[in-house]
Amino acid sequence: MNPESIRVIVTGGTFDKHYDEIKGELTFIDTHLPEILKLARVSLPVQVELNQLIDSLRMQDENRRSVFESCARASEKHIIITHGTDTMAETARLIGQAGLDKTIVLTGAMIPYKILDSDALFNFGTAFSAVQLLPRGVYISMNGRIFNWDKVRKNKAQGIFEEI
Repeated sequence: MNPESIRVIVTGGTFDKHYDEIKGELTFIDTHLPEILKLARVSLPVQVELNQLIDSLRMQDENRRSVFESCARASEKHIIITHGTDTMAETARLIGQAGLDKTIVLTGAMIPYKILDSDALFNFGTAFSAVQLLPRGVYISMNGRIFNWDKVRKNKAQGIFEEI
């Protein structure tokens, strides 16, 4: 059996933030995905596409369209999108409404990958399995759960995703 390639589209978010010691703030340098894939010893073919590195609170319609266009033109049928959690549901909605014939899973982190006790690895691992097992559609994978794109929101008071 020849496994299908998985495309990972990187958009930034807390997942890929880095602590800048000089500025004393979280910023972006590059994606952590190559390191994560190596540490996880992923043996499937993976294509990492750096779409953008942006905090999702700054994400505008043009940024979301860029993510959608990457999904639409990708030859892979299995796609993971790393995304900031604050507007992840909005991007999932845009892609979900298009009805692409692909399995697309958005995931992110509440704590950056490089910071102790980050949820990034767990969320990414869950998304990596989910994208291979779920039927065609758009989903969000966070907090050990899988949500349909049209039935999820971020509960900002509790810092979790929940079904609506």
